[in-house]
Amino acid sequence: MFSPLTRCLWITGVVVALTTGCQTVQTTRGGTVGVDRKQQMSMLTPSPQQVDQAARQQYAQVLQAAGEKGAVNNDPRQVARVQAIAQRLVPHTAVFRDDAVRWQWEVNVLESDQVNAWCMPGGKIAVYSGLIERLNVTDDELAAVMGHEIAHALREHARERMGRAQATGAAAAIAELGVEIFTGVRLGGVSNTFGQAMFVLPNSRENEQESDRIGVELAARAGYDPRAAVTLWQKMAKESTSRGAPPQWLSTHPSHDTRIRDLQDYAQRVMPLYEKARR
Repeated sequence: MFSPLTRCLWITGVVVALTTGCQTVQTTRGGTVGVDRKQQMSMLTPSPQQVDQAARQQYAQVLQAAGEKGAVNNDPRQVARVQAIAQRLVPHTAVFRDDAVRWQWEVNVLESDQVNAWCMPGGKIAVYSGLIERLNVTDDELAAVMGHEIAHALREHARERMGRAQATGAAAAIAELGVEIFTGVRLGGVSNTFGQAMFVLPNSRENEQESDRIGVELAARAGYDPRAAVTLWQKMAKESTSRGAPPQWLSTHPSHDTRIRDLQDYAQRVMPLYEKARR
């Protein structure tokens, strides 16, 4: 019979091994913009199939909650506009990964004052009316936003975050187990890792930069001016300044100046793709 201390140390060792064990994953091809970072997925990271299933469920819940408030697809013109842009962007996801064009893509506009948009794993997109109206975005600028969010899904950034969250949760479980063994007091854990990864945990600056670069390429290939990504972020900077704080969508993103400089560079790199698409 192991002592409580021995059991705790043994379990700790197992969890640490699982947490630190990683596999290298290449989720996408590099494209013209050369986003080819090999990603490290923890052994605790859910499979792509598990993440897609969770995304479908979470998306349905978001739409149901918004629908109960009468906040889904209220303006047919906005909906048609957003869906038309998505239809032009999605075919070009094949440049980065073959399976993406076969995802069950879905696009909806949510009525909200927030300057926000997101794309869940598997192609579940939401654009908030506040982004369209408060920034008075052009189609080119809206394509930049949507291309950026689609890039997050292509690169499986949410899955990366989920792996980190699982590892953090495992560490917390060790601490809880130790308290339970030695004091008999049971502590409650935190669940819903997917929700945390999608809506709470921030993307790293590296992830944001990758999505910016892939986003301008998707837009250019679809015939949208990639330079609009620059004007979009200039509007974002002005919006955050006027409100005294960055919009929720920007709260964990790189600084405006850094982002705009990078977008200026990469927009020029993909201009030949845009010019070809416009012929």
